[in-house]
Amino acid sequence: MMNAHQKPVPQLIDRAALMRNRARADRIGSVDFLHRIVAEELQDRLAEVNRSFTAMAVVTGMPDFWAKAMPDARIVEDAPELDLAPGAYDLVVHAMSLHWAEDPVGQIAQSARALRPDGLFFAACPGGRTLHELRDVLTRAEAEVTGGLSPRILPMGEIRDLGALLGRAGLALPVADQISQNVSYLDLVHLARDLRGMGEGNALAGRLRRPTRSAVLLRAAQLYAESYPDLQNPDRIRATFDLVCLTGWAPDASQQQPLRPGSAKMPLADALASMRKTTE
Repeated sequence: MMNAHQKPVPQLIDRAALMRNRARADRIGSVDFLHRIVAEELQDRLAEVNRSFTAMAVVTGMPDFWAKAMPDARIVEDAPELDLAPGAYDLVVHAMSLHWAEDPVGQIAQSARALRPDGLFFAACPGGRTLHELRDVLTRAEAEVTGGLSPRILPMGEIRDLGALLGRAGLALPVADQISQNVSYLDLVHLARDLRGMGEGNALAGRLRRPTRSAVLLRAAQLYAESYPDLQNPDRIRATFDLVCLTGWAPDASQQQPLRPGSAKMPLADALASMRKTTE
């Protein structure tokens, strides 16, 4: 509980704007190719696990896509308080919305609490160098034209930092990896249209609250074409999307356990010497 002397924590995300962006994407026709990549990756990983899941939930901001991709799963809005009953699921998927969470570790912890023992958590979201080209040219163009800067691209989590959230949320056997996609676009307008269709427009709380000057956008388009051409087709531009995938398990006695410190039967130096002898 905050006392009278504490200042409120500033919000990074304007959730009302985020919901408007998603509603607009539904109206103009959703662009879901990143979600399709994640859905295919998820199915590949579930096939490797070699077990059946009978109680599944998907937390997402694109419910129509995931209802079709996983028809047997319960679709849950990625609200700050997730509508997930404790211990109700053997698989919880957090699909392409963790980057918009004001409290990402809280989202993972709520998902972890919803798992049965030895249940699986899987999340995927943009991170790393996603849209670094767009961030660069907008920053340079705005500084050049107006002499100032405003928040335009959501900060992206690094794979190491996102992976560390799994342990903080109480999940066992954490794994974090990354899928990188370079996408070719005609120009900056083409890229912006796709981002609107993804519902990934600017929803930062500190964003500029008036239309961006046309001179800024024209200069950004010029800088993009000069700095980041598509290597296969120089008349087009490229955009990077790094999709970070996170996997963790609800703790269970049946899982592999790390050895207790000091429980090794042989000193490390002796073990290494023995390995060298067997390879000579």
